Amino acid sequence: MHLAYPAVLAALLFCVGIYGVLARRNAILVLMSVELMLNAVNLNLVAFDVWLRDELHAGQALTLFTIAIAAAEIGIGLAIVLMVYRNRGTSDVDRLRDTAEGHGPDDTPAAAETTAPAHRTEAAA
Repeated sequence: MHLAYPAVLAALLFCVGIYGVLARRNAILVLMSVELMLNAVNLNLVAFDVWLRDELHAGQALTLFTIAIAAAEIGIGLAIVLMVYRNRGTSDVDRLRDTAEGHGPDDTPAAAETTAPAHRTEAAA
């Protein structure tokens, strides 16, 4: 087997995954792109394991660990995305980042002063 075919395919898959992580706005599509990148790594591990004729099959063993870690990552990632969607009403990555950094329209100091409840002291009451 030629090593170039799976290596080129893995490089293309990895590039598509990088594009998906950098260009997509939806958190679920970003998670799918990360999975695509992990599958490209798995393809490289198995291809090099076969090409080197490793008797211990270390590449295939590492692939199994990568698949297990990817399954845990996607499970936790989807749970986080679902909770964020329930709380915020969107899974847009840019909107979530702006909200976390405090750049929303309601996070200005003037808006905080006008919406703060007025505290009365006993002397004023």
